[in-house]
Amino acid sequence: MIVYPLWHVGHQNEAGDDGSTVHVDESGVFCDESDGDDVKLLGVYSTLGRVEERVRQARLLPGFRDEPECFYFDPYELDEDDWTEGFVRVPPGE
Repeated sequence: MIVYPLWHVGHQNEAGDDGSTVHVDESGVFCDESDGDDVKLLGVYSTLGRVEERVRQARLLPGFRDEPECFYFDPYELDEDDWTEGFVRVPPGE
């Protein structure tokens, strides 16, 4: 079964060439949590139609309506491993 987690990024980064905030780049919605961006999970939906309806509703709400193009989702297969290797922590500033 495919499900669709829906996210919104509240941007506060300074990733632009002139220190400006980047909302969207060539890959889609830009996100850099270490530079102040705030990611929110709005829900996990069973169809694209439900995702689209939730985005329409959220765009009317404070905060979300200030960045109406900063929603994103990716389809995920249930019961499939996504992260299959370990990880290494990198201390801030390195």
